[in-house]
Formats: sequence, structure tokens, C-alpha cells
Amino acid sequence: MLHEPTILDTSQFDPPPDSEDFFSEVLHLLAQSEVPFLVSGTYALSFYTGIVRPTKDVDVFAKAGDCLRILAFFKSHGFEVQMVDERWLARVCRGELFLDVIFNMPTASTHVTDDWFEHAPRVSIYDTVVKIVPPTEFVWSKIYVQDRYRYDGADVAHVILKKHDEIDWRRLLSNMELHWEVLLMAVLNFRFIYPSEREAIPRWLFDELIGRLQAQAEMPAPGMKVCRGRLFSPRDYLPDIKEWGFSEAVGNLEERHERR
Repeated sequence: MLHEPTILDTSQFDPPPDSEDFFSEVLHLLAQSEVPFLVSGTYALSFYTGIVRPTKDVDVFAKAGDCLRILAFFKSHGFEVQMVDERWLARVCRGELFLDVIFNMPTASTHVTDDWFEHAPRVSIYDTVVKIVPPTEFVWSKIYVQDRYRYDGADVAHVILKKHDEIDWRRLLSNMELHWEVLLMAVLNFRFIYPSEREAIPRWLFDELIGRLQAQAEMPAPGMKVCRGRLFSPRDYLPDIKEWGFSEAVGNLEERHERR
């Protein structure tokens, strides 16, 4: 039995002029399309933490194949559509207003799958019932965003603080198996920020990650000079690759498109 959706108060988001009508329209049309999607960004953060901040767009996540269906649907309704970056981002536009459709995080291969839709809470935004990115996937999608101009570490810490009981920590660790150190950094960051709330992080996870770190300390350093910084920011760590002789960690990355 489905619970009644939570009604999200959007009056405090202070959107740019005319954007609220656009946001309302595109979410209503998305729901009509019957293509699965999940709302993220400012709306998800507010739902989980109560934090309210101005927003200039709507972010939704969808599977790669469904992203194409979303673009086709909106194009048939007279909207401009763009495949901004085939690795991760599409966009639905009307003038300066836009809806971002994200199907992958390009540097870390955090792509959207059916698992993302399990246990996704239902929320009413602008009188349209939608699903919100679950806390586990919200953390996973934010944890790599560590750029000179965009750092989402505070969002990660706040959602852990408020929704740690709803995070599937074992699945998060499994998803980040290759980059377990990134998860450890987020855990240590949380412990530093909230020393009185350390128990929010499961002890087994802390012990597992610290055990890996101790084992790694006994290993020789890698023989190849590798820079993994571009998993966080392709722009900020470009000199490492082009000038300082480090190898790419995950292939040939280019700078992400700037968000407007």
C-alpha cells in the first residue's frame, strides 16, 4: 500500500522570474510521460534535510535509455532538447530555463539503474507526485563532486546526518568498491564535522575502511604515476596529466560542460 506523498513546500526556493511555472510544467509533463525518473538537486536536499536554497533549474535522474525517451517526449511537446554530453547529461529547454536529465556521473561511472528506483520516496512538488532519489543514491551521486567551483561535501554530510538510518551502507560500499578511499574520506569528514554524531556511521563500515587503509599502508606504492584527481574535477587536475607526467585514471576525460 502506497503512503500519501509528502508535500514539499516550494515557496521558499526563490526561483528566478517565470521559472516556477516552467518547473511546474516540466514535472507535470514528466509524470504524464510515464517514463521513470527521480528528482534530485535542491528539491531532494530540502526533502531530506529541510535545507532551503535558491534553485535555477530542475535536476532529474533517469536511465540512459529512458533519457532518450524523455527527450523525444518533450520534443513532441514543443520544447528544445539537447544532448549536452553523451556521457552523462541531456537538457530540456525553453529560453533560459532548463531541466537537466542526468543518466551518469561521467568521471566515476555512477550510472542510473533499476536499483535507484527501489524505495524511492514519493513527494508532491508543484502539485505533481514524483519520486525522489533515495538517500543512498543521493550520497553516491554527490560524493565525487569536488571541484574548484562546486563542492557537494556539505550535502553529503547533511544527508548522512539526517538520513543515516535510511542509507544502505553495504550497497553504497559495494557500489564504491573501486573507490573505497573516497567513501572513507566522506566518513572521516562526517566524523570531524559532527564529533557527537559519530555513531551515525555504522561501526562495521568504519572498521572495514580503516582495515583496508592499514593493509594498503603495507603495500608498495604503484609503479605507474597515476592521478585520480580528475574523478573529482577534470579541470582542476588537468596540469597533472598534460604537464606533470601523470596518467589518467579512467581514460580520456575532458572538461565537463559548465552548468549555466
